[in-house]
Amino acid sequence: MTALAADRRTFLKGLGLLGAATLVPGCATSSKSPGSGSAASGELALQSNLSSEQAKAAMEKLVAAYNKTGGSQVKLNTVASEIFRTQLPTYLTSANPPDVYTWYAGSVADSYAKKDLLLDVSSVWDSMGNYSKAMQTLSTSSAGQKIFVPTSYYWWGMFYRKSNFAKWGVTPPKTWAEFVAVCKTIQSKGIPPIGIGLGDTPWVASAWFDYLNIRINGAPFHRQLLAGQGNFTDPKVKAVFTKWREVLPYFDPKGKSFPFQEATSALLAGKTGMFLIGTFFADSAPKDALDDIDFFQFPIIDPAVPVAEEAPTDGYFASKKVQDVDGTKKFLTWLATAEAQEIYVQNSSGTAIPANPDGKSADTPLVRKGKAMIEGAAEITQFFNRDSSDALQPTADAALTKFLDKPDQIDKILADWQAAAQKVFKA
Repeated sequence: MTALAADRRTFLKGLGLLGAATLVPGCATSSKSPGSGSAASGELALQSNLSSEQAKAAMEKLVAAYNKTGGSQVKLNTVASEIFRTQLPTYLTSANPPDVYTWYAGSVADSYAKKDLLLDVSSVWDSMGNYSKAMQTLSTSSAGQKIFVPTSYYWWGMFYRKSNFAKWGVTPPKTWAEFVAVCKTIQSKGIPPIGIGLGDTPWVASAWFDYLNIRINGAPFHRQLLAGQGNFTDPKVKAVFTKWREVLPYFDPKGKSFPFQEATSALLAGKTGMFLIGTFFADSAPKDALDDIDFFQFPIIDPAVPVAEEAPTDGYFASKKVQDVDGTKKFLTWLATAEAQEIYVQNSSGTAIPANPDGKSADTPLVRKGKAMIEGAAEITQFFNRDSSDALQPTADAALTKFLDKPDQIDKILADWQAAAQKVFKA
C-alpha cells in the first residue's frame, strides 16, 4: 500500500483539518522472560519508541489513564527510537512478542501485515465511525484487513528561532533562490546555516531526499520510486542530488556526528540557523523555547510541480500472537478516542494533532500554521520508510550519508542504492 494519492480534501478531513501536535521513527520485559510479551494474565505489554523526555512522560500519563479504566493493565516499555526501528522485525517474529507497538500507518505497517505479523483490528474500527475513508485506507493492509489504529499526525518544515532570524536580518524564504540567499547571509555571520543530525539518527537525511524529490519530480513519481516502480539511477533522481549539492556547503559539518536531539539543541543555542525536521523535535526542546520557534515551508523549486508536504500519520498496531485479543482490542479502541489522544497532546510538546476528528489540538500559532500548510498542499506524503518500508530505510541511510561525505560520487552512490533497493523489493 503506497501513500494515499486520493482526493486531498478527503484526506485532510480525515486528518481533522477541515473540522477540528508527535511520534518519531524503542522489547517489553515481563515476568516470563526478557523480551517477552504479555507479562502476566490481564497485563498487556506496550512497546514504545517515544523516548524523548516530553513524549515519554506523555505516554506514561496516557497508560496511567487507561489503567484506571478497569481493563487489562498495560505495562509501558520505552526504547530509544533507533533501537526500536532496527529491532521491530525481531520483536514481531519472536516466540512471545510484546502485544502493542507505537509505529506508523501506510506502507510501513502493510509491510509487516504482508508477513502475517499483525493482528486484524477490523472490529476496533467498528467504533471509529467518525474517522474518514482516507484514514481507513492508510490503516488497511493490501489484503483488506484493518491493521492499524491512527492516533496523531504532524508536519515537517524548516524550523528556526524567530529571535535569531531577527538578529541576523533574514526573513523566511519562499523560493530556492531566496533560500540560498538566506544561507549565504547566515553563513556570513559565522553560523552554519543548516543543521542536520545524522549521528545514530541517519534517517533524518531522508527528509531532504523526500522534499527535493517531491519539489522537483512531484509526489506521484516519488511514491512510485519508493514502491519499486522506478529506478534510483533515473536522471530525475540524479537531478535531486544535483540540486541538493548546491546547498551542501551550508550544512553544519558537526551534524554528521550527533543525532537529531543534539541538532535540536544546536538550533536552539543559535549554533545553526535552520533545521529540516518534523514537529517531534519539539519534544526534545525546553517548553519555554517553543514560543520562539517557527518554521517555513520547504522552498519551492519548480512552480509547475504541484506542492506536496510531508504529514506522517502515527498510531499503534498489535502482534498477531497476542494472548489477550479482547483486552488488546479494548485498549486500541480506547486509544482511538478523542479523550485518549488529547491526553497525549496536553502532556507532550503539544505539536501532535489528534487523528480523531473530534480531538482538540493545541491552539497555538505554530500548530495553526502547520495545519494551514498541510491544508494548502496539493498532495500529502508520509516519509521515506512510511511510503516504502522499514527494510528500505537502511538503503537510504547508506546512500544519503555517503552522498553528504562524497557528493562527487553521485553516479556510483545511486547505482549502489539501486542494487541495495532491488534486494529489498525482491525479498
